[in-house]
Amino acid sequence: MLKLPKDFLMGGASAAYQVEGATKEDGKGKVLWDDYLEKQGRFSPDPAADFYHRYDEDLTLAQEYGVQAIRVSIAWSRIFPDGTGKVEPRGVSYYHKLFASCKKHNIIPFVTLHHFDTPLKLHDKGDWLSQEMLDAFVDYAKFCFKEFPEVKYWITINEPTSMAIQQTVSGTFPPGVTGRFDLAFQAEHNQMVAHARIVNAYKKMNLGGQIGIVHALQTVYPYTDSAADKHAAALQDAFEIRLYLDGTLAGEYNPETLKLVKEIVDANNQPMFKSTPEEMDELSRAAHQLDFVGVNNYFSKWIKAYDGDSEMVHNGTGAKGTSVSRLHGIGEERKPDGIETTDWDWSIYPKGMHDMLVRIKKEYPLVPAIYVTENGIGLKESLPKDADDNTIIDDPKRIDYLKKYFKAIAEAINDGVNVKGYFMWSLQDQFSWTNGYSKRYGMFFVDFPTQKRYVKKSAYWFKKLSETHEIPE
Repeated sequence: MLKLPKDFLMGGASAAYQVEGATKEDGKGKVLWDDYLEKQGRFSPDPAADFYHRYDEDLTLAQEYGVQAIRVSIAWSRIFPDGTGKVEPRGVSYYHKLFASCKKHNIIPFVTLHHFDTPLKLHDKGDWLSQEMLDAFVDYAKFCFKEFPEVKYWITINEPTSMAIQQTVSGTFPPGVTGRFDLAFQAEHNQMVAHARIVNAYKKMNLGGQIGIVHALQTVYPYTDSAADKHAAALQDAFEIRLYLDGTLAGEYNPETLKLVKEIVDANNQPMFKSTPEEMDELSRAAHQLDFVGVNNYFSKWIKAYDGDSEMVHNGTGAKGTSVSRLHGIGEERKPDGIETTDWDWSIYPKGMHDMLVRIKKEYPLVPAIYVTENGIGLKESLPKDADDNTIIDDPKRIDYLKKYFKAIAEAINDGVNVKGYFMWSLQDQFSWTNGYSKRYGMFFVDFPTQKRYVKKSAYWFKKLSETHEIPE
């Protein structure tokens, strides 16, 4: 039987915009999503899981079911409604109360500064392509470090690659731009510089905590052993993974990485991203001071050589088999026969988790520790018609998924990788940026119309693992 280390931290994950609701309460400013979602008219971020009012209820449940740590994010616009300038004291007070509740329930908060929710006024000025936004982000981070000394684990940015690519290439995040690989790479570099400035500032403040970054790292494999598919996979990896790992974990861009990036932008007749020696020095200093990296891994990708136009179709409804991803200058996603997928076309492939964890240890030796900061499975789940207060939601697929991925993590630890903990996405059912409320990840079921919580069987499984650290066969 595989075991996890005795000090392995068992956690649950969330993000402010996806759980808090209350987007118009207590002086909160607008973020890039508010008008965008309202214009789409598909779903609303209110009430989400109403965590703004029910955080203590959820933390009580979390403690009861073995959750030792929780990933939360601070909604920047709750504290600075415009991103800069006047502070909103009600927002500051809310987060102090949240962290006090964490302490009461013996749950360690890992706090993300930016989780996909740029204040609208800064988004309108260019978001990650705006120097004003980057400077404001650093100032906001410094404010949080001083204001919340009770927080000992900080995360600068959640999934910078997801933001850059979905804002400027796939168009699935606002402002919905497509095909601009050059903007994606420039945004990626700018995010890494802002991250580095924040890490270096935090270390200079000598606050005694730890700071890291969280990356979306979905392992990339060639569809076949052909040279063309292998090269396409290398391009995809540089696009989504390698540039980020180089910049944040090594503090420098490998020449081979830059060569692959240049090939992508050249193929699309777009310019290379710009950097300065001062920025690269900032990256290097941060990489040598980083305390941990967070790995968000849900699925893997197989890439086939492709020479046509870019075409991306996002499966946002759970209509299985509708996803399409073909990128000009990179490659086409294809799944080999026999790969199980979710309704949202995400492959279930735990070996990808193992391979990514081992890769970080092997290729980025500066990193002292790794946390799996997101992993889980989205399912279509409903409340039984005869549900009562004692109803437990049966979710065998989630338990099977967790068992497979925890085994992959334990095997990576046995291979010498310093994985310190795991945060299940998600603690409770939440609002999803592009799926609304149909895709449920939580160990606790939320009946959104009533906001009543129901425990899922996976919560009992999680609790037992948290208590024993033994992964059942």
